[in-house]
Amino acid sequence: MNLSNLTSQWARKPIQRWIKRSVDIAASAAGLAVLSPVLLGVAAAIRTTMGSPVFFRQRRPGLNDEPFELLKFRTMTLDHGDDTRVDPSTDAVRLTALGSFLRTWSLDELPQLYNVFVGDMSLIGPRPLLLQYLPRYSQEQRRRHQMPPGITGWAQIHGRNALSWDQKFALDVWYIDHWNLWIDAKTLLSTFLHVVRRDGVSSNNHVTMPEFMGPNLTSSANAR
Repeated sequence: MNLSNLTSQWARKPIQRWIKRSVDIAASAAGLAVLSPVLLGVAAAIRTTMGSPVFFRQRRPGLNDEPFELLKFRTMTLDHGDDTRVDPSTDAVRLTALGSFLRTWSLDELPQLYNVFVGDMSLIGPRPLLLQYLPRYSQEQRRRHQMPPGITGWAQIHGRNALSWDQKFALDVWYIDHWNLWIDAKTLLSTFLHVVRRDGVSSNNHVTMPEFMGPNLTSSANAR
């Protein structure tokens, strides 16, 4: 891991960084084991109702903008027989009843426990977005990649997709600048409460969020 260009709390706290990674490995391994019946049940339900593939796979930027393959359970019908979103404007139509249920309860995110286990992600951190967003960030917004991305994060417990992109990125950068293990513990606990209450699952008029086009700009496309 190259930390030479990092100025965040992630670079300044090697002991807490080691503890965070240790917790990620232990928690993701335990989660995959304990939740294996749920994972298998969801996979079977997707295979039965939507066919193959069961997983949505997409390259996303991680620490230092390095791409990795993110895993989710598939929640939408396919456009052209593959797992590529050709026309994101149709996402609301393509979202299935099962997919809506999985998103409402965040069950579609469970495969990312594997991403955490292998080190692509952390349990807590800024959400990994689309590679195409990289050149659209302001210099300040791009600092959100100074830590590994997370399954949940500071922005998710403060509004999730009900926030604007500018608000979400400001919260991500705040987390980068103030990170410690206590904030991670608070974020994890708050995440469970937000999932139970189903807060902020969607943005207005979108399945999740409109596409990020740059600071203060959006379009009708969907990107989670």
